[in-house]
Amino acid sequence: MSAHTHPPGQPAPAPQPIPGVDAIIAVGSGKGGVGKTTIAVNLAVALNKLGYKVGLLDADVYGPNVPLMLGASGQPQANPDNKIEPMQAHGLKVISVGFLNPGDKPVIWRGPMLHSIIRQFLGSVNWGTLDYLVVDLPPGTGDVALSLIQTVPLTGAVVVSTPSDVALQDARKAIEMFRQMKVDLIGVVENMSYFVCPHCKHEVDIFSRGGAEKTATQFEVPFLGSIELDPEIRRASDSGSPTVLEGTDSAHAKSLYDFTKKVVSRVDEIEAAAPQGVIQIQ
Repeated sequence: MSAHTHPPGQPAPAPQPIPGVDAIIAVGSGKGGVGKTTIAVNLAVALNKLGYKVGLLDADVYGPNVPLMLGASGQPQANPDNKIEPMQAHGLKVISVGFLNPGDKPVIWRGPMLHSIIRQFLGSVNWGTLDYLVVDLPPGTGDVALSLIQTVPLTGAVVVSTPSDVALQDARKAIEMFRQMKVDLIGVVENMSYFVCPHCKHEVDIFSRGGAEKTATQFEVPFLGSIELDPEIRRASDSGSPTVLEGTDSAHAKSLYDFTKKVVSRVDEIEAAAPQGVIQIQ
């Protein structure tokens, strides 16, 4: 399979919107282990709980953890129009390599195969009408992120980091990648920001704290808030029923809902600032 996805010497085709899908949000991070999928899953479920129609595309082909975190399993089926019907979980429409390649078998693919699966997940899935399609990217700044950006017009990207210097160094690379690819930054969220002692309610900064906010300020990117290091969020993710299902009044879910509402208002800002009235001749 050639690495070229279009004829050499010709410009790549322009990204095409997905009919019926209003906003496409990428959730990325410079490195693994920062809880990016936890953030993506809780963002998607929280948006749905706030009354929006939401899809979740698990583009983390090497570590597709979305099915586990949503407690979803099964094999997506093709409909009569030869479109893939997404799986349903907690009110979301969901697609993941984890449904196609379940169990512990690793996905061992080169770039062109990754490009083709991402294109299929975007163009060949029956997403229907969605207010938001949340895309969980693999860590880093590689093939999958580029394929996504080249295939569909992204509304914007959320960069997830922990407060540690190592994570922030990589988060800066992710910010720069989205900038270079002309993708609007919805903002930076600091995950595992602090730990609240269950006994005395004192906040402990395990990985230091505030680094992501400083980085956001330095790069003139909105800061979307801090999510605490909460064993309940981890337990809920592992058990397939994300924390935000507890509702907006839950102490464990509050910071996740605050973050989600900031994402909504940032997407509104980005869409309001986009050039209006452009007639596209297909």
